Amino acid sequence: MTDAILPIVEIAENDADAPLGRRRIVFFGLTAIAIIALGAAMFCVLRSRTDEAASLIFLILFLAGLPWTMMGFWNSVIGFVILRCVKDPAAYTNPAIRITPSDSPIVTRTAVCVAMRHEDVGLVFARLEAMVQSMVQTEWADAFDFHVLSDSARPDVAAEEESHFAAIAARYPRPGFLSYRRRTDNAGFKAGNLLEFARRAYFDYDHMIVLDADSVMSARAVLRLVRAMQANPMLGILQTLVTGQPSQSAFTRIFQFGMRHAMRTQTVGSAWWQGSSGPYWGHNAIIRIKPFVDYCTLPVLPGRGPLGGQILSHDQVEAALMRGAGYEVRVIADEFESWEENPPSLPDFIKRDLRWCQGNIQYLKLLRLKGLRPMGRFQLVNAIMMYSSAPFGLAMLLAGTVMTTSGSRADFPATLAFALYLTMLVIGFAPRWLGMIDVLLRPAERARYGGALRLVGGSIIDALFSVFLGPVMMIAQTLFLAGLVLGKRVIWDAQNRHGRAIGLAEALRGLWPQLSFGLGAAVLLAIFAPGILPWAAPTLVPCLLAVPFACATASKLWGGLFTRLELCAIPDDYGPSAELLLVRKLQ
Repeated sequence: MTDAILPIVEIAENDADAPLGRRRIVFFGLTAIAIIALGAAMFCVLRSRTDEAASLIFLILFLAGLPWTMMGFWNSVIGFVILRCVKDPAAYTNPAIRITPSDSPIVTRTAVCVAMRHEDVGLVFARLEAMVQSMVQTEWADAFDFHVLSDSARPDVAAEEESHFAAIAARYPRPGFLSYRRRTDNAGFKAGNLLEFARRAYFDYDHMIVLDADSVMSARAVLRLVRAMQANPMLGILQTLVTGQPSQSAFTRIFQFGMRHAMRTQTVGSAWWQGSSGPYWGHNAIIRIKPFVDYCTLPVLPGRGPLGGQILSHDQVEAALMRGAGYEVRVIADEFESWEENPPSLPDFIKRDLRWCQGNIQYLKLLRLKGLRPMGRFQLVNAIMMYSSAPFGLAMLLAGTVMTTSGSRADFPATLAFALYLTMLVIGFAPRWLGMIDVLLRPAERARYGGALRLVGGSIIDALFSVFLGPVMMIAQTLFLAGLVLGKRVIWDAQNRHGRAIGLAEALRGLWPQLSFGLGAAVLLAIFAPGILPWAAPTLVPCLLAVPFACATASKLWGGLFTRLELCAIPDDYGPSAELLLVRKLQ
């Protein structure tokens, strides 16, 4: 049986070293076949419409938005098959893990770097101390130093950082074990901060582990990364699969519950065919310092405005440059003691997402950057597509509204239209559902989520949450992309990481475009095509209810209810690790 058939029929343990070329042919072939099939089905539906121009525009927009959706779908399908058929998916998809003895000695030096700017200082240092304590309990602590890299410009925050650092340094007095450095110019943002450190550390350390201000990693996870780098000298960046920390925010609990299932299946699937040209997400990862300094300096983009100047979303560009220099970039496709925090409310989530949006759209100016391999350029395109699908989707809705006013011929294939509608819903939910089903089929994992009933119940809540979140984000991203064309930009500063109540006035200020779109579209459809309203409901209802949705999911009442009833709980809610318990104690 060839490797091309393995992902959908049978996966053998000894297939791990099969050529990536055939795997990529399988993946892109499946994606292309799906796009052609869905496009053909949509053409059959649209040819019965009387407005040919609107129908053609609708079809083009439908096809333009499909690739990113279909790639996510096939990543999750392939990942699900691997999860079900392979004993150790992380080792199967990553040779560096497969060949690394779990008890091999640490013979290299590693800097653990925490990048911060205007953060909750007490919480950042509580996380840092939890990781320090975790490391000093091992026999390899002397091979690691911890560095706080601050870009804070506010004097009050800087003074608080210095005070907290002095306190923690006094508790761990080994010279060089803990260091604090604050820049005052913030040149190059976080990427510039890390690159400046790497240049100074060029001869002192072999690796650096990059952490955000909200990151936590156990010593076991850190040692695992270092051992993998030691085993493979050509491994440039090794990314962990990051999971959310326990939260009392209803928004955060629901979001990271679904994201955890979707990310697991998709990361396993993508690791299978991306191989040594994998992702880097900018934190909770280890980087080989020398090639990073030699090859991964980010260019300054030409032009002015939001798409010129310093690159904001640095991670995937650095990964592409690292791979272009001949070093591997891989991900460990399992959940292993590597955590982050997620936004506590819809407005905070939108702000974070639009920061990423601006950074990713800058990649348009990097597609011809010299030294990149084809997969590196594809990763940049993939990051752009993550956000370009939003305006395609909104324009498709507008074209569909125009079509409804023109009517259709008597041979309209209603059954095919309904089947296509359901198919797209299944494709959209597949990553989450497949991840949930995988856990449901594993008794031990199922118990870690509180049992089958809580797992299924959480998935139902997440499905409803996703239905509401999708249209809201589509409109927010589309308007932001339009603003980028007009020169609008976001300010990259500290994220809000604390749960807070969202009042009606604040929610309305941020979500009036969604409300206006929902009202306008509903009125037009009610007048010209009332029969389409049920089909449009999954888009219109979330827009109409965006304001109360934001208020409810951020409220302490709902957050407390979700916490008490253990709704959308994750394994760390039931059995927190020693590191997370220590963070809770120290903060």
